[in-house]
Amino acid sequence: MVDQETSRTPFVENEGPHPWRRFVAVGDSFTEGVGDPAPDLPGGLRGWADRVAEVLGQDVDDFAYANLAVRGKLIAQIVADQIEPAVALKPDLVSICAGGNDVIRPGTDPDEIAVQLEDAVARLSSTGAAVVLFTGIDTGFTPVFRPFRGKVAIYNENVRAIGDRYDCIIADQWSLKVVQDPRFFDDDRLHYNALGHHEIARMVLRALNVPNDLQAMQPDPVPVRTWREARAEDIGWAREHLVPWVLRRLRHQSSGDHVEAKRPEPSPVRMPGTEN
Repeated sequence: MVDQETSRTPFVENEGPHPWRRFVAVGDSFTEGVGDPAPDLPGGLRGWADRVAEVLGQDVDDFAYANLAVRGKLIAQIVADQIEPAVALKPDLVSICAGGNDVIRPGTDPDEIAVQLEDAVARLSSTGAAVVLFTGIDTGFTPVFRPFRGKVAIYNENVRAIGDRYDCIIADQWSLKVVQDPRFFDDDRLHYNALGHHEIARMVLRALNVPNDLQAMQPDPVPVRTWREARAEDIGWAREHLVPWVLRRLRHQSSGDHVEAKRPEPSPVRMPGTEN
């Protein structure tokens, strides 16, 4: 699937390693980079999108990157708050991952969520920018989110169909089996950690057909835990993460309330620990 989609990428001859000069990312916590802290970067987070931008900017002097994603946002909020600002930034490459927070809410319809996604993709695609879409991860490996596996699969089929209609590039998390492992996730078991974001960046760069030197399993994964250690972590996780998450749902609150985009304007990209 990736090879079929990436063959459509609008490469331009004789303009360096890739044709893109302005990358804009929209979405929720996945794209914001939650779970991959970097105190010296905008918003205190790195994430897969920053990591992709770092590679894209290595050999392109005038490359700029903006990230409008905000944690906790539902697809209607992403469409309302991020799509037109993204278009106004005039990207030639734009990524959108949206709908995941909707899919894991009880009673939601993945087909209806996909209708909203298509509206956003149609607007972004009309600008002529290359659009990257994401399928959702296969949640069968995690007991907490396993019940949503069927809804995620249905939504993914919609994502693939939308991608086909609008000639998008598909970054296929569902088939990325390596991340279906607790070692790739933050303590909250919902967001990727640094290792997970690194692996997603590698996947996106493959989809874009951009050469890079990112290596698998970096940073080194955490060690496998004993059964007793895992059960103790289960109790701590439920108290610190699951209960607050459920309470926010009941109160119709979002972790993104009062949070603003970490990179609202396109700017050059730097690696963590380096000076501007």
